Amino acid sequence: MKELDDKDRAILSILSRDAKIPIKTLAGEIGLSRSATSERILFLEKSGVIRGYRADIGQLNEGLICAFLLISLVRTPSLGVLDRLAAYPEVRRVSSVSGQLDLIVEIEVPSINHLNTIRDRVATMDQVDDVTTSIILRRDIDRGDASLAL
Repeated sequence: MKELDDKDRAILSILSRDAKIPIKTLAGEIGLSRSATSERILFLEKSGVIRGYRADIGQLNEGLICAFLLISLVRTPSLGVLDRLAAYPEVRRVSSVSGQLDLIVEIEVPSINHLNTIRDRVATMDQVDDVTTSIILRRDIDRGDASLAL
């Protein structure tokens, strides 16, 4: 893969803030033609730097309970566990981490009972060794994905 240059980084920075920006506007902001900008975006997509576009939806209901499931696996990687977690609409984010844990799963549920149901289902998955649940009491700092450290 070729080294990313300043134009590529500018494209990534802008798209991370506004993935729906029109190509014409994006091209104007970075000082390239529409076709050159489109080619760079296509390259970034094909090379896996841009893995997708998504709607970043905030918490729709203040009554939702947000929690982390801290998971230790029997062995890694365990793609089957990731596939099963992805099937739950309550799962917002899954991160593979180093150290004592293997996965941190962020979920949003309407009640404690629903949280317990999801937690129990995850705990009984074949490759899951242990699950610890931490309910998010408050988000003191939440920058989201608004900036890229490039």
